Amino acid sequence: MFDYESPKPEEPPDYTGVKIGALLAPVFFLITYLANADIGLSACIILGVIMIAIKFHWYLRKHIWFWAIIAVVLVLHVPLVFMVRWPQGHGPTLAYTMPVGIVDFLIISGAFNLAERIFLKDSSDKAVSEADSSLRSE
Repeated sequence: MFDYESPKPEEPPDYTGVKIGALLAPVFFLITYLANADIGLSACIILGVIMIAIKFHWYLRKHIWFWAIIAVVLVLHVPLVFMVRWPQGHGPTLAYTMPVGIVDFLIISGAFNLAERIFLKDSSDKAVSEADSSLRSE
């Protein structure tokens, strides 16, 4: 009469957001102490976006080019946070930092996807990558 589906085994919770927040809190306080709160918030948003993009592509962590892309991205962001003159007006910091963060996420994800297409030409590497990404999406 009733279709009863057996409950799926529960997966352990993913604490990635808590880990990212724990890593970014000291960065925020350090930059706020050294500069000001607006620059600290901008740095945290940009670093958080980088960490989320890395988390989405974490299945590629066994490739050396993955770590090279992360290093290049981090080096390119130092001037973005410290040299770019962020507006210091009456508007909220999120109004100008969040769109930059979203575009930044898309660029970083595009770089990972492009590198994956270029460097994983071998079918066995692609099969492993696709298997890892299918496991990641479940």
